[in-house]
Amino acid sequence: MIITDTHTHLYSEAFSEDQDEMIQRALDANVKRFFIPAIDSTYTKSMLDLQKKYPEHVYLMMGFHPTHVKENYLDELAHVEEMLETHKFYAVGEIGIDLYWDKTTLEIQQKAFKHQIKLAKKYKLPIVIHCRDAFDEVFEVLESEKGDDLFGIFHCFTGNLEQAKQAISYNMALGIGGVVTFKNGKIDQFLNEIDLKHIVLETDSPYLAPKPFRGKRNESAYIANVLDKLADIYSISAETIADLTTENSKAIFKI
Repeated sequence: MIITDTHTHLYSEAFSEDQDEMIQRALDANVKRFFIPAIDSTYTKSMLDLQKKYPEHVYLMMGFHPTHVKENYLDELAHVEEMLETHKFYAVGEIGIDLYWDKTTLEIQQKAFKHQIKLAKKYKLPIVIHCRDAFDEVFEVLESEKGDDLFGIFHCFTGNLEQAKQAISYNMALGIGGVVTFKNGKIDQFLNEIDLKHIVLETDSPYLAPKPFRGKRNESAYIANVLDKLADIYSISAETIADLTTENSKAIFKI
């Protein structure tokens, strides 16, 4: 059984003291592929170093996280362009809109989001979407960019059934992580109405640890708890969930 974590920040400062041990725990738990989202240029070296260390397991994305979109956003977008031109990446992400922390940057977040979607289309790459308190705004951008060349993952999906179907209509898989194990997460109440062909697994570590680790540092090995929850929701084996979601990830990231 191979489990794929489609979204994990393995280079995070939260793992500075035990990164290798944490990754080994995941490998021992059959998590064999880690897809690594970008945040901004300050993390690029750490990401590249991580890939050199684990070339058989680590797959990098390149992008500019919406919560980091500030006055210098054009410089950061130039960095994304330069990296896409000179290195191999498997997605443009994580990108999108976040109105939880700062609503005043909406306009430049939208510009950065659209610009990076166009880069993804140029390089025929999937996008990995970050959306927080911004479903309408994200869907507005996706509607303007929809087409066969727009596809990817709606990372850390936390919406309702209608929003799930709308995301899927834009060729987005749903990234399901620790939230599915939360009592107030709600997505567990309708997820079995979504065909598994639209689902991939993720942790978003070090964030959003699943039960029983909620509130603690998350790590990729904990994806087993997400896997078990989905096996319960869909009433099929964890091995089948792992196989299907791994195949979905391979199709999206083209590996």
